[in-house]
Amino acid sequence: MRKKSIAILGSTGSIGTQTLAVIKEHPDLFKAEVLTAANNYSLLIEQAKQFQPKAVVIGNTEFYSLVKETLADEDIQVYAGTEALSEVVQIPSVDVVLTALVGFSGLLPTVQAIKAQKTIALANKETLVVAGALITELAKQNGVDILPVDSEHSAIFQCLVGEEPSSIEKLILTASGGPFRGKDREYLRTVSFKDALKHPNWTMGQKITIDSASLMNKGLEVIEAYWLFGVDVCQIDVVVHPQSIVHSMVQFKDGSIKAQLGLPDMMLPIQYALAYPQRVENSLPRMDFNTFSQLSFEQPDTATFSNLRLAYEALNKGGSMPCVLNAANEVVVAAFLKQQIDFLQMSELIEETMLKIDFEKNPDLETFSEIDHQSRVYALEAIQKQK
Repeated sequence: MRKKSIAILGSTGSIGTQTLAVIKEHPDLFKAEVLTAANNYSLLIEQAKQFQPKAVVIGNTEFYSLVKETLADEDIQVYAGTEALSEVVQIPSVDVVLTALVGFSGLLPTVQAIKAQKTIALANKETLVVAGALITELAKQNGVDILPVDSEHSAIFQCLVGEEPSSIEKLILTASGGPFRGKDREYLRTVSFKDALKHPNWTMGQKITIDSASLMNKGLEVIEAYWLFGVDVCQIDVVVHPQSIVHSMVQFKDGSIKAQLGLPDMMLPIQYALAYPQRVENSLPRMDFNTFSQLSFEQPDTATFSNLRLAYEALNKGGSMPCVLNAANEVVVAAFLKQQIDFLQMSELIEETMLKIDFEKNPDLETFSEIDHQSRVYALEAIQKQK
C-alpha cells in the first residue's frame, strides 16, 4: 500500500482530530497534506507544526495574519477564506479529501475535489443530503470513489464488499436513540441543550450531538444512504439499538443479514475509509462479548421524534426539499444551543419552513445555494416570531 496524502477539511473538529490520530498512528501509510479550520486558529497552528502539511486554510480571514506570522518559519502555505477550501482540494499531491466540515459548507469544496478527481472520504453527510443527485452524477462522470466515514454507512459499505447490488433487499440503519430515548413530548418540552448534549455512547461535535438527540441525524443518514447505495426509499429502515455495537446491517434477497459490529469509536470507520480497500492493524480497544452480552433493538418513536418522519418526507419529495430540511435544521439547532427555542420547536420550525419555501424539482448548484439561503432566512424570521 503506497502512502496516501490526505486533505482534511475541518481538521480541528471531532472527526478531523480523530483523523489526525489515525495518521499519527500510521505515518508510513498516511500524510496530512492539507489542514483547514473555520475559527480555531490556535489548534490549527498546533496541528500544522506537528504534522507539517503542505498547506493550511483558516476560514475566518480575521485570523489570517496571525496564522501566517506564527507559521512563517515553517514550509507551509497559509490561505484564508471559504473560497480557499475549494482551491486547496485541487493540489496535485492530494490523494484523498476527507470532508469533515459541518453542514452546507462542505458542498462546494466537495464538488471541486470531485472535479479534480480526488477520492472523497465523506464525513459531511449534508453534502449528499442537499445535492445527492448532483454529487453522485459528478462522481460518476469523473470516476471518483465516495467512501463513507459515518459509522452507519461505513458499516453498510463493509457489509456490501463482494456482494452484488441487485442482491440487496433492505438497508437497516441503527440509531442509539440518544439521551431522550423513551421520553414523551411533555418531557421533551423542558429539556435543555445541556441535557441534549449528553449522548450515552458517542463523543461528537455539538451540532451532530443535538441532531442525534432529535433523530434528525438518523434522518439525514437515511437520505445519505439513498444516494450512496442506490436503493429505493422503501428499502431503508431505521432501528433503535441502544448499545451502539451493531453499526448497521444489510438484509439480502435470500433473507440473510450481514451486520458490522464494533465499539463506538469513529477512528475505525475513518481508518477504513483512508486505507480502503485494505484493512490496517491498529491499537484501538477490542470488543469483549462478555461485556456486551445482550444487544437489543426497538422501533423508533417517530410520533415523538418527528424529525425522522420529516427526513423521509423530504427524501420522497426529492428535488430541493432535502436542501430546505437541512438548512432549516442547521438554523434551529443553532437557535436551540443559544436557548432561543425549545427542543420540540426545532421540528415544528423545520416542518413550517418545508411548507413555505418554493419547491424546485431539478435544482442546479446555484439554485441549491439560493434555496439554502431562502430557507435560512425564513427559519430565522420564524424563530424571531417565537420570542
